[in-house]
Amino acid sequence: MRASGVRARPPCPALLLLLLFLLLLGAAESVRRARPPRRYTPDWPSLDSRPLPAWFDEAKFGVFVHWGVFSVPAWGSEWFWWNWRGVGRPEYQRFMRDNYPPGFSYADFGPQFTARFFHPEEWADLFQAAGAKYVVLTTKHHEGFTNWPSPVSWNWNSKDVGPHRDLVGELGTALRKRNMRYGLYHSLLEWFHPLYLLDKKNGFKTQHFVSAKTMPELYDLVNSYKPDLIWSDGEWEAPDAYWNSTNFLSWLYNDSPVKDEVVVNDRWGQNCSCHHGGYYNCEDKFKPQSLPDHKWEMCTSIDKFSWGYRRDMAMSDVTEESEIISELIQTVSLGGNYLLNIGPTKDGLIVPIFQERLLAVGKWLSINGEAIYASKPWRVQWENNATFVWYTSKGSTVYAIFKHWPENGLLNLVSPITTSTTKIMMLGIQGDLKWSADPDKGLLVSLPQLPPSAVPVEFAWTIKLAGVK
Repeated sequence: MRASGVRARPPCPALLLLLLFLLLLGAAESVRRARPPRRYTPDWPSLDSRPLPAWFDEAKFGVFVHWGVFSVPAWGSEWFWWNWRGVGRPEYQRFMRDNYPPGFSYADFGPQFTARFFHPEEWADLFQAAGAKYVVLTTKHHEGFTNWPSPVSWNWNSKDVGPHRDLVGELGTALRKRNMRYGLYHSLLEWFHPLYLLDKKNGFKTQHFVSAKTMPELYDLVNSYKPDLIWSDGEWEAPDAYWNSTNFLSWLYNDSPVKDEVVVNDRWGQNCSCHHGGYYNCEDKFKPQSLPDHKWEMCTSIDKFSWGYRRDMAMSDVTEESEIISELIQTVSLGGNYLLNIGPTKDGLIVPIFQERLLAVGKWLSINGEAIYASKPWRVQWENNATFVWYTSKGSTVYAIFKHWPENGLLNLVSPITTSTTKIMMLGIQGDLKWSADPDKGLLVSLPQLPPSAVPVEFAWTIKLAGVK
């Protein structure tokens, strides 16, 4: 039988190319998946090359919590024990003579750290209302008392003494219900631990304290609570080699349960600050005057003179709302995160003045958060003119945050260059604003004429500029 006259058509060249492309793409994907993830070696060049997880830069604002046995004497500062027994400051010795019986030791404060009114859900609600995207809790300060049942801190932890609760775990559970990131502060050193004093006497050539206390606690914290952030401190007396910092960080980045998301700071040994680690703290209350080339964080406290709660705090010691918001704006404009500290009482209460300050930040962010969260520094960070303007940006949108409302109602911006598509508005106010471009003065924005009650916030207003260069 003769074959039919219908002949098979040769495949289309374009189709063949497409099939070949798809095969090659699939092969490349197979190779990519088969390739093992990058391993970080225990040295600073390797560890410092790790990209910072994106969530931290996007978060911008966090709350710091200093809480421990130092919250019991609640006088002077959280360095109470050191000031009393370490350097023997006369005013601390006098305070103890006047208020406690002879022979009273620092350990005797432990049972009085009750946390009786600590309600983690209420704390978490407050921090969320403050607009914080992450919270950093003190797990252990330099006094050595741990706020979780550390297996290597027998009878000097919150499960054995005082609250008889796992404070670290309880707060973490409450925060995670609200999708907030959880950071853990941990002090590497302990002022008066016998093994630390022995290593110190040996010029840090021995590592008895690190092996028995510091490292077991860090591994336990990571495995037990899976923190998003580790805020290391207490590093300044010894080099990172003594602390075994690089070995710990390589495990943290390679094999820990939080290896992909965890963020760390830069306090891992002498000379690490502002040089090695994750993001940089550099020093307490660090405030650069120009844009750094590395991600950084400013940590500061509502109480100007202490991180822990103190009964002798005066109203003049409390940072003003306007100063807090100014620092937040400046920090974010210069590419940093702002970590604002409060110190709860020994009972677990956050005093009303601290609550008021946190809620004021939250109220401001509820209007202006668009210019803060997930923003990036703009090509110009600030203008020091009559209104003092700070800039942030998101993609092609620029935000100008000004601290002083001009008397003539005209906001003068020198840096933005307008285009045919420029639109300008104020966050918290409906509708576009009128503007004009002056060859000599720059951009002139007509601010809305509003009664004081209708102005969206009392301090620091945000102009949103679309279509500018």
